[in-house]
Amino acid sequence: MTDTLNKTRLERGKRALAEIDGEAGQRVIDALADIAPDFATYLFEFPFGDIYSRPGLSHRDRELATIAALTAMGTAGPQLRIHIEAGLNVGLTREEITETLMQMAVYAGFPAALNGLFIAKEVFAAHPSA
Repeated sequence: MTDTLNKTRLERGKRALAEIDGEAGQRVIDALADIAPDFATYLFEFPFGDIYSRPGLSHRDRELATIAALTAMGTAGPQLRIHIEAGLNVGLTREEITETLMQMAVYAGFPAALNGLFIAKEVFAAHPSA
């Protein structure tokens, strides 16, 4: 039973991540293969298989919340970059992302918002059609 449940969570997580960020899942698996392959499985199962797959919020809404949270943390630049790209993939506009990052200045401080804006600038430059 547990193996079936875990496989379902893993499959659900891979499907959700593919909808959000295309081939990012495979990049994560490849990047962790030599150091912590089980950790890649955990990333699929819990955040994407359990949380992102819940009803109640769209992938678009979840990415907006994730962008805000990662910006507020101030220590998650690489993850913020990935989720800004994912936000563009699920229909967020540059303006919505920028406004969300600016909003974080009120709650997380100007340095966190500024760092987020510079990351967004890099992502937008790499995705000119978004």
